[in-house]
Order: sequence, then C-alpha cells, then structure tokens
Amino acid sequence: MSGLRRRFGYIFSASNPSSPSTESTADTPDEGSSSATLSQTERTAVSYDAFSIGLGLQAQGITANHPIIMVPGVISTGLESWGTDEKSRPYFRKRLWGSWSMMRALVLDKTGWKNHIMLDKITGLDPPGIKLRAAQGFDATDFFITGYWIWNKILENLATIGYDPTNAFTAAYDWRLSYLNLETRDHYFSRLKAYIETAVKLSDRKVVLVSHSMGSQVAMFFFKWVESPEHGNGGSDWVETHIDSWINISGCMLGASKGVPALLSGEMKDTAQLNAFAVYGLEKFLCKWERAELFRAIPGISSMLPKGGEAVWGNNSWAPDDQEDQPFTFGNLINFREANSSNTQQNLTAKTSLPFLFNHTEQWFQNQVLRNYSHGVAHTAREVEANEKDPRKWLNPLEARLPLAPNLKIYCFYGVGKPTERSYFYHHDTDMVSKLNFSIDTTVTNGIVDRGVVMSEGDGTVNLLSLGYMCAKGWGIKRYNPAGANVKVYEMPHEPDRFSPRGGPNTGDHVDILGRSLLNDLVLRVAGGRGDMIEENYVSRIREYSDRVKIYEEE
Repeated sequence: MSGLRRRFGYIFSASNPSSPSTESTADTPDEGSSSATLSQTERTAVSYDAFSIGLGLQAQGITANHPIIMVPGVISTGLESWGTDEKSRPYFRKRLWGSWSMMRALVLDKTGWKNHIMLDKITGLDPPGIKLRAAQGFDATDFFITGYWIWNKILENLATIGYDPTNAFTAAYDWRLSYLNLETRDHYFSRLKAYIETAVKLSDRKVVLVSHSMGSQVAMFFFKWVESPEHGNGGSDWVETHIDSWINISGCMLGASKGVPALLSGEMKDTAQLNAFAVYGLEKFLCKWERAELFRAIPGISSMLPKGGEAVWGNNSWAPDDQEDQPFTFGNLINFREANSSNTQQNLTAKTSLPFLFNHTEQWFQNQVLRNYSHGVAHTAREVEANEKDPRKWLNPLEARLPLAPNLKIYCFYGVGKPTERSYFYHHDTDMVSKLNFSIDTTVTNGIVDRGVVMSEGDGTVNLLSLGYMCAKGWGIKRYNPAGANVKVYEMPHEPDRFSPRGGPNTGDHVDILGRSLLNDLVLRVAGGRGDMIEENYVSRIREYSDRVKIYEEE
C-alpha cells in the first residue's frame, strides 16, 4: 500500500508550535478518568484495541444521543461499475476504485481503467457507455482495500456506545464530480436532505454531521444548497432546525497547495521525491502527462485548488506563515530557477498561478473549473450576501457565509506537525516526448526544499492555513458567520509510533488521524451529547498566522 500511496500521493492522501508539542491537559474532559491518564494510555499503546475508546466512554455513561451522518473525503468512497457496454461488462459491479479489482485493472488494462475513471471532459458527467457509481453503506468507506482502514475504527467505536444502521449513516458520494453535478446526476444533496429530515423526525433529536477532508467542503456546499430557494428550498432556518453539530475533521476549507502541481504537471511531493529507479518505473507505468490528464478530468479534484489568493497564501515578498530565518517566501507558490535560460518565468503566487495553470491546460479544463469554482475573497457583507445566489461561491468560506444557525456548534479537529508541501520549484520540461511544458525541478534541494518541493506546516496533505484559518479566525469575522455559530478548535500533534506503518494512536496524518484514539474520543463525545465539555487545544502557531492574513472586519 505504501507504494500505491507514493504513486497517487495527492488523491490518496513541520509544525513550529508556540507551545510544546504535547496534548494539553484539556485533551478530553474529565469524566471519571483524567485527561492525563488518557494521554498516557495513548502514548504507551503500540497495538491498540479499536473498541477501547468506545468502551471507556460507555463506562462513563456516554451513549448514542444524536443521529450521526458521516461525509467521507476525497477518494475515500469506493466506485463500482454499473455499465453494460461490452468494454464495461468484465467490471460489472466490481470496484474500479477502492479494491483489489482496481489494482488488477490498473495493471492489466490501464487504458480501460483510466477511461472508466475519467469523466466526460465537456459535461463533467459519465462518458458514453461508461457508468461508475459510488458504493453505498458503511462498506463504501470503512476500508480502501483489504487491511487499509479509513472509517472503520470510528465505526467500531461508535457501535460500542449504541450506534448501528438505524441511527448512523455514511453519505458516500462520487468524489470525481463537481458539486453541482453531484445533484444533477445522483441527486446527492436531495437524498442527504431527506435522510437528515427523516433521522430528526424519528429520533426527535438534531443530527451530528461528521466530515473529513474534501467532505468538509461538501458539507459547506450542502449548507448553502439546502437553504437556497432555487435548489434545496429548505429555508434559512433549515440547518438550525436539523443540525446540532458539524465535526470538521482535517477539512481542507481553503484548498491545498498540492492541487496546483497535480493539475499542472501530474506531480506532487510523493512523485518528486522518488529515487531515479522508482521514477523510471512510474513514468513507464503512468507518466506525468497521463496523471495530469486524469486529474484534470476529475472536476472534484479541482475543488482542492487554493482559495483566498494572496490575502491568505501570500505574495512575492510575504506570506503569513513565513518563518524568520527562511531564505525565500512561501508566498511564491511556484518558483522558477533557470539562471542560464532566456525563458526565465516570473515566480507565481496562489493568485497568479491559476491563470498560469489555465494558460497551459486545455480549454475544456478551464471551462470546468471556471463554471464550478471561485477562489477569491468577499471583503464586505454585501458581497457575501450577493454570493448567496451564485453556487460557484458556495464552496469557498471566504465568499459564502455559514448558515443562519446561532445554535449550530462547529468542531474543527485536525493534526499538525507533519511536514506538508507548501510551494514548488519548476523548470521548463525539455523532454521532447513529454506533452508538458513545465515540471518540478527535482535538482533543487536546500534546507526546507526537498527535490523541488518546499515543505512547511500541516498534516502531511493539507496546509495548516487551510486546516485552521477559518476555524481559528475566519469564522470569527461577522460577515462569514453572521449568526455567531460557536466554533471550537482542537489540534493534535503528529507523534507517530515508530513501529506502526499507519502512525499508531497518536498520528496526526491527514488520513490516519481517523484511527487516532483521541480523535475517536472527541467524535464520540459530540455524538453522545457531551461536546460542550470539550475545551479548545492549540499546539501550532495558527492563531499567529491567522492574525497576519490580510482579511479584516468591515470598518
């Protein structure tokens, strides 16, 4: 599996804290056992029982309270073939994403597999004769392939306090689709709305919504969709009436740096840092151009492009997360270093990298992105309110407000302290066979630069600014949260177990955190109606960085 993650690092998948990188004494509320005891248990566990957290909370009297709905992240949901054309019949009801059938098809029928996974480049929907659909139920997201868990540990612990299919639901979706096309093709948001309404009616309790990674963007979009008179038509009080809490786990609310190189040249840290032999094998198997084409033909991936422009990510001379002693700014998302070339490009920021990306990609890709997404900042309440009628803005929390739900509780749980790619060094691609104009310059290695990839803070996949800005500061600005929904932040330092391939019970990794003991504890407390006892916990400098972001309250 590690090799698989190296090949597809983006679609599968160091802190400089102001306080020591340890769990604070506010880790978990004291209900019969001290937080220090829980923390020590986490630190000493090497082989940990997946049911232990739930059993411990059950002993404290915590049981299933609110219905719980889980919205998985990008690539987490298995995709199975329902096509009956001749080219699809061998794969009927087999998972072409998220199973060993995928691996077999990828190796034995690469072109056929790729054609099934890619969406139609013009419509963003099913290609002619091909029909992939998201698997449903808990099986859709509990394991990626046999032995590689994703949501399974959370499901096991939820079961110990009384959850089962009658009060828990996995809202699996086809992560390849743009968000509006989720509704156009699959009626995803209509089904989610109906399920939540039914759950509230039957239990007489509001729902707890748990989202991970891209799933948090899906949740944000759903809040806007369900309120809109032209779409869900639930009214401005629908979220207030139906949602008790939103647990945002590792949500990439402002995108991720690695979205740009993935779409520009089919690269990211996981490919750039391979050795020469591995690079040769990967290029023979699935070259950079093929990877770039694949990513571009999956509009859901494009939703990960950085949002907020230079106000959030910095400019040519500054970035809010720059360190005092670093030789260059993180604000240049793409750096060019070609001293002997007359074609030297100007360095690119998060804002200028998007036009550059569009200038070096196909028209159909540009159309897909511009039709579905927006990456700016609304600096006034008037702009935010105008965006209520523009679905392109709904995914961006800097252009769309939270629902008018004063009693909504938002919990932001995420890992910190795992080196995460922040920016890149590029050069002109001189390979005459390549269809790409640019690629990562893997000859650049110096300090925080590893083979052309500049590393900074985050959870190994999503940058700290994207994980934490909205939670720590952004939703404290009135125009983005006019009803004053309460937001709590709980950061968890990445402290991997050296003997565990997935990091063990203290990992802060973007995906593996779903198995972290403390994360499971926090989720169960919210679901059990005890979320009010969770205290905030910061171990990174996100509040300091957030204060440097150039987005302000209106005067």
